[in-house]
Amino acid sequence: MQNLIDLLTQKTALTKHQIGNILKLLDEGSTIPFIARYRKEMTGGASDDELRDFYETYLSAKRLLDRKEEIVNLLTQREQITVELKSVIDNAQSMTELEDMYRPYKEKKNTRASVAIQNGLEPLANVLQSAKLSQKEFEHRANAFVKGTIKSVDEAIKGAKDIIAERFSDAPKERTIVRDMTLKHGMLEVKAGKEFDESGVYRNYKLHSEKVAYVPSHRYLAIKRGEKEKELSVKITIDTDRYMETLKRYKLRDYMGSSKELLFEAYKDGFKRLLFPSIEREVFAQLKERSDLAAIGVFGKNLSQLLMTPPVTGKVLLGVDPAYKTGCKLAVIDENGAYLENDLIFPTPPKSDHEGSRKKVLNLVKKYNIEGVAIGNGTASKETQEFFAKLNKELNGALKYTVVSEAGASVYSASKVAAEEYPNLDVTVRGAISIAGRVRDPMATLVKIDPKSLGIGQYQHDVDQKLLERKLHEGVEDLVNRVGVDVNSASASLLSFVAGVGPKLAKSIVEHREQNGTFGSKKELLKVKGLGAKAYEQLAGFIRIREGKSIFDNTGIHPESYTVASALEKLSDVTEIKVLSEKLGVGEATLKDIIKELAKPGFDPREELPSIPFKDDMTDIKMLREGSIVSGVVRNIADFGAFVDIGLKNDGMIHISQMSQKRIAHPLEVLSVNQYLARVEVISVDIEKEKVALSLKTL
Repeated sequence: MQNLIDLLTQKTALTKHQIGNILKLLDEGSTIPFIARYRKEMTGGASDDELRDFYETYLSAKRLLDRKEEIVNLLTQREQITVELKSVIDNAQSMTELEDMYRPYKEKKNTRASVAIQNGLEPLANVLQSAKLSQKEFEHRANAFVKGTIKSVDEAIKGAKDIIAERFSDAPKERTIVRDMTLKHGMLEVKAGKEFDESGVYRNYKLHSEKVAYVPSHRYLAIKRGEKEKELSVKITIDTDRYMETLKRYKLRDYMGSSKELLFEAYKDGFKRLLFPSIEREVFAQLKERSDLAAIGVFGKNLSQLLMTPPVTGKVLLGVDPAYKTGCKLAVIDENGAYLENDLIFPTPPKSDHEGSRKKVLNLVKKYNIEGVAIGNGTASKETQEFFAKLNKELNGALKYTVVSEAGASVYSASKVAAEEYPNLDVTVRGAISIAGRVRDPMATLVKIDPKSLGIGQYQHDVDQKLLERKLHEGVEDLVNRVGVDVNSASASLLSFVAGVGPKLAKSIVEHREQNGTFGSKKELLKVKGLGAKAYEQLAGFIRIREGKSIFDNTGIHPESYTVASALEKLSDVTEIKVLSEKLGVGEATLKDIIKELAKPGFDPREELPSIPFKDDMTDIKMLREGSIVSGVVRNIADFGAFVDIGLKNDGMIHISQMSQKRIAHPLEVLSVNQYLARVEVISVDIEKEKVALSLKTL
């Protein structure tokens, strides 16, 4: 443990005391959200993100220490370990450095060098590596090795060169030089592959070259996808001639014998056949890892912004899943998101039954006092928007609508979760409910759907799927716990993200609620089957009971601090925090959090963000011109730009170069998913392709 703490001290900005505390908490089964929120005094106030980063570093450090131990044991068993070698292993700071050190000691089977060693040519390789003999003298020495399977002097020399080639490729110093050279000065070379399509999506990569150090993640993932589809071929190159000249100048400068040319040939072979291909694979792996992390980071931020969209409270909403032949599915949900009724209308072609559709919608509006409409942005969305825009005018603006992404609605509709929630409803109605729910409470609705199906990622199917799933789960978990969850209305899907809960316990909580009625206090959760003291400790601060027995139950105050909270309530005046902290026997950071919660019981951090905008009318692409000003909502963000819903069939696109007068590194610096843009300039319109390019630079 001490070695681990020492290593983490070197790799993080935390003190040994803080690291020891965090590791102790993790070992006890504490979750990251719980540690970040309720153990600030032990961690120095580290945030969720900082603790997640620490945990990644911890796992990496642990893997490094485990690998060091494994290598030492292997070398000890083979009687190859020395004091010097043990010191080199102990001082290795990365897995790459450690594996480079161990590479020469790895047992290799069926390589050209291993075959040569089996044939007894290692002594000849040692003579060649010294390069003290003339070539003629060396060939004479090689003659002594012509025996058994070695039939000639040339075979003996070739075998000796194979041994040296492998030694050269395994040399840690040489690997470091070539790796650094490749990462800093290497070029990514892309050419047309066997199945290249001249007019396809990869047409711009037919002859593409750029520095390895500068290739952006989205481009690398696109190129590798093209390679997988056999449309592209990809390789990495370096200035081999320059490298060879430097190698000859420094590696052979002290060698006097003319056999050094044979030695140089062995080095060249080792580089071309073994060393560079190995480094190329490493660099490809590094580029993939770097690109995966960048793409997952963008995906995670998009998901975070989407889930943190403020709920539309106090309104009965109508969800509309548009279609042509099969009609538009309607679903009404109440102020709390509970399903009320469904219907089917045909305002779109081929039926275009505007009057019949109008009557049905007006009946629902009157019956439930519907105040807003959420329309999916898929097939027939444009015609459906036109219908509701006319209806809204008829009602003098009383039935405004908003367009929401319906990505993942069909996935949810056919899911086990949807079947359990609405067992007697058709999948199409479930889709309309999901669309309405995305306005009523985006977080509660969208956590039921695999994030990869929400249409907010970039190359999400090309990245490491396990890493993507883990990172997105962690991101959702942090957001859900930051907001807090109403335990008396939350679905099992939402509850499963609460710290210390998980899917199995979430179902138990819902079942207990259904069988015994709503929870009156947080303490009553201890009656749930399978919910023990540790789980209660982890989850208690993150759940909310809106009308509980104690006002504290509707706050983020942990039950372990209820005594302190009660004492604070009785104080007529809050004195200096430090003095009060000592008086109440509680940490200053925890005390500040308690005071903040008492000031706003039931506070939802999403309330501080811009709400979803509702519209009166829709946009017609034929009316747009260069210079037109429109409004819209950011639906997705990629490395190269953002897609904005301006009321058309296809989202408009703001390229990164059109986002700001200042140079920005990424669109997320200035935009966020679900952000409402009141004024955006149209800079080009392609009516045939229904594409619109937008700009924020001139506004």
